[in-house]
Amino acid sequence: MLLAFDTATPHVSVALHGGESGEVVAELRAERPMKHAEQLAPLIDRAMSEVGIVRQDLTAIAVGVGPGPFTGLRVGLVTARTLAFVLEIPVYGVCSLDVLAVQAVDTGVVTEPFAVATDARRKEVYLARYDADGARVDGPLVDKPAVLATDVPVVGQGAALYPDSFPRRVGPEAPDAGWLARTVAEERAELLDPEPLYLRRPDAAAAHPPKPVS
Repeated sequence: MLLAFDTATPHVSVALHGGESGEVVAELRAERPMKHAEQLAPLIDRAMSEVGIVRQDLTAIAVGVGPGPFTGLRVGLVTARTLAFVLEIPVYGVCSLDVLAVQAVDTGVVTEPFAVATDARRKEVYLARYDADGARVDGPLVDKPAVLATDVPVVGQGAALYPDSFPRRVGPEAPDAGWLARTVAEERAELLDPEPLYLRRPDAAAAHPPKPVS
């Protein structure tokens, strides 16, 4: 059974994929935003309880590596690496924008080259470009919407937030753990090490060394 979760956006999502059906058998999304550390573990336990399995039944873990906020990504990736180590199972990372691209292609909302743009805060977006089959051809990168503006279809919350820069908004807004699970199970995107894709330095900075006393 494959456990998948993504913490690259304000809302944590968790899914289970596999078993006899070979499909997504459970999928949950946190109701409260920005509570990654508080909600991820309970959501995982709840999903496994719904399916009737225990952690020892897991065979692999899939985790979104971002790009996304520092704190959220850290919670998801530390959890993924810890579970994989304890259970001695593999863990696969996937760019969260790639997951949105797979969902957009498979649900038919795009039939031509397109982009995925998600909220990077600070009035910026994370953006990657894809061909009509959902293969990434550029990015991901982070910049102001006006700098990354495009007339191609754009999937993701970035298009909803900045319609002047991305007038052709289509498809889902946030990565979904169910689609993350499908992406990994079917190897539809590049599988990465479970390391965070930040694209910019975290807000927290090391303190300056003390000034010498004269």
